[in-house]
Amino acid sequence: MLLRRMRSLILFLLGMLTCNAGRLDRLVTFKGQNVSAVQSSTGENPCEATPLDFVFVIDSSRSIRPNDYEKVKTFIIQILQFLDIGHNSTRVGLLQYGSVVEPEFSLNTYNSRAQVEQAVRDMKHLATGTMTGLAIQYTMEVAFTKKQGARAVHLHIPRIAMIVTDGRPQDTVEEVAAAARQAGIQIFAIGVGRVDMKTLKAIGSEPHSEHVHLVANFSQIETLISVFRSALCGGSEMCEVVDHQCQHICVSSPASFRCKCKKGFTLNSDGKTCKADDTCAVVDHGCGHICVNLPDGYECHCHPGYELTVDQKTCNRIDYCDLGNHGCEQNCVSVPASYICRCNKGYVLNLDGKTCSKIDHCADGTHGCEQEYVNTDDSCVCRCRVGFTLKPDGKTCKKIDHCSDGTHGCEQEYVNTDDSCVCRCRVGFTLKPDGKTCKKIDHCSDGTHGCEQEYVNTDDSCVCRCRVGFTLKPDGKTCKKIDHCADRTHGCEQEYVNTDDSCVCRCREGFTLKPDGKTCKKFDHCADRTHGCEQEYVNTDDTCVCRCREGFTLRPDGKTCKKTECHDGIMDVVFVIDGSKSLGPANFELVKQFVNGMVDSLNISRMGTHVGLIQYSTKVRTEFTLSQYVTAQGIKQAVAQIQYMGRGSMTGSALRHMFESSFSDKEGARPNVPRVGIVFTDGRSQDDVSEWARKAKTSGVTIFALGVGKAIVQELSEIASDPDEMHLYYAEDFEKMGEVSRKLKSRICKETPTDERRCQCDTLIVFQDHVVEKLRDLAQIIEAMTKKLETLENQLVPK
Repeated sequence: MLLRRMRSLILFLLGMLTCNAGRLDRLVTFKGQNVSAVQSSTGENPCEATPLDFVFVIDSSRSIRPNDYEKVKTFIIQILQFLDIGHNSTRVGLLQYGSVVEPEFSLNTYNSRAQVEQAVRDMKHLATGTMTGLAIQYTMEVAFTKKQGARAVHLHIPRIAMIVTDGRPQDTVEEVAAAARQAGIQIFAIGVGRVDMKTLKAIGSEPHSEHVHLVANFSQIETLISVFRSALCGGSEMCEVVDHQCQHICVSSPASFRCKCKKGFTLNSDGKTCKADDTCAVVDHGCGHICVNLPDGYECHCHPGYELTVDQKTCNRIDYCDLGNHGCEQNCVSVPASYICRCNKGYVLNLDGKTCSKIDHCADGTHGCEQEYVNTDDSCVCRCRVGFTLKPDGKTCKKIDHCSDGTHGCEQEYVNTDDSCVCRCRVGFTLKPDGKTCKKIDHCSDGTHGCEQEYVNTDDSCVCRCRVGFTLKPDGKTCKKIDHCADRTHGCEQEYVNTDDSCVCRCREGFTLKPDGKTCKKFDHCADRTHGCEQEYVNTDDTCVCRCREGFTLRPDGKTCKKTECHDGIMDVVFVIDGSKSLGPANFELVKQFVNGMVDSLNISRMGTHVGLIQYSTKVRTEFTLSQYVTAQGIKQAVAQIQYMGRGSMTGSALRHMFESSFSDKEGARPNVPRVGIVFTDGRSQDDVSEWARKAKTSGVTIFALGVGKAIVQELSEIASDPDEMHLYYAEDFEKMGEVSRKLKSRICKETPTDERRCQCDTLIVFQDHVVEKLRDLAQIIEAMTKKLETLENQLVPK
């Protein structure tokens, strides 16, 4: 073993010296900077290597500075110099990752080094998170697929992934990295700076000395060029320099090896040992007893005590007793390769192994009988005198059964003991202190069941179950909604909705469902002339709506009109609600109730206030636009149907979406109408919020920032309009906002405002009063829930 290690060290040093011979002798112009690149003195391809499928996986997180990002690109180009890139040689792909994966080019995108180098130069820094596990999963499931240019597995083209990262991943990497290696991907893990070596080893292939490297900073990363040149150019035969432990054949690959079996054998799951192919299992061997696999076929064997017949397949039993020379006094029994003598029941074989003697099972006095005993053919049996019964031990005696008179009073079951009748309970019940009655065991009472929705106590456990319309996941605890519409067999003409127990067709506003339950027809709500409108009316999708001529506004009765006054002012309001995992489904429903409460307080109509809503977590989703609904009922129905996203918290992306899309003409924003954004969040954003909040406020959007729980006040301040005391609300301070309306009026309304400015002032003041009222309601709900949780916690804490 010592000689083998010394030989391995010498070969590795020779490989390093060989690769260091080709030094850097040309400059590559890279975005205005001169950086070193590898160039062989012997030609364009400095080494002949096995064709590879090679994918770079590059960390493009915000922690990497721009100049360090350029060094990574230089490092990639230097690696490319000693790769023979082409369709039939080495294929190269590259992807970046931050909070998401950004594929730059796949294995079948480019066929020359020049094209790959140019694509590397054109890469743009993502500057987001560090989702290394997500990038490895994408590499395994997408980058190394036939569609992306990876060659078939049976061609044995090595699959190489080189991962470069500068920080701890924000997700788990151990399981997905192990799966990638198990799938045949050879992973090189390069860490720069503060990366944990344990994390790198969890990512990289073995041996770690060849696949895992850590440097102090990006300036030192190019010191690894010679190492990878030696590894990827076949500088040493790995099968010759490592203890590969392959049972049959070792096949070298760049910086690694794989085991292979001889013909007629298959590689076991350990990747080292081999097992013979089971020929007997796949052919009609016809063996009467045993089929034995051979390297080139099979042969039939017999069980012990049998011999193979002339057909070499069937077996005949060898009867040694039939030979007639056994000498047994009573019985002869053939056994494999011989015979044995046996005695009749009640007799024992003598030391000569042939003759028999009568057995007295009671003679040795070890029977242990308490009262009486009797010798039988096969044992010494204890028995009791009249008035006693033998106990379950078969030796001692007891008086008659104490339970037989039926006076025990047991509720469920009873058991007779030596001196009494004892009550007991069935499975799932426990005996009460009275020793007779039973109560059901509540397996769910300790609160450790982990059920997401509902649970039920059974006889022996606490079983999770789901509400109607949901089904239990394989983990037996969490639930997922049943989508009855997923198979597309509903046949609905316009729209459909998934309910708890079926897929129901429905029609768009202004249409009604025909008797067939699938097709729709247009509905004229004004045709019967019963609308009672004072001035004008219009048929909408779901009703006949009264409206007023210019200069008038509709009264609360929805039919008569009055001259427009300031308090009838209109707004465009967009709710931006947090749907992150930390909020939880129950709190998300409270937020929806808060939104619908605000909608009830607004003058929603086609000519009045319009409302839009977006939900965000890791991504941003428009639930409905400003122009989508013109009635409070329509908006509240849409809010009730919003599905909780439950992932990350990208508040900055949501503010950008609000600024660029929600308040755009395309989505219904109106000119010269006050614009209000209400942002609801419960924790720190995973991206920057200041830039897009500033742009929105500069464009004229008034932003209210509502924070609950773990929300960061500093971040809320960056989001909210000035001053904070009028636009920033936190759940713990809801009771201190009684003077919000007065402060808002002193800020917006000048001493002598114009008529238009006065209307906008009064509109925002009324809206501010509604905000304060609904936030107080929400605070009371949260306080009530907190008290319930504290009460439940006190009940669960042992006294």
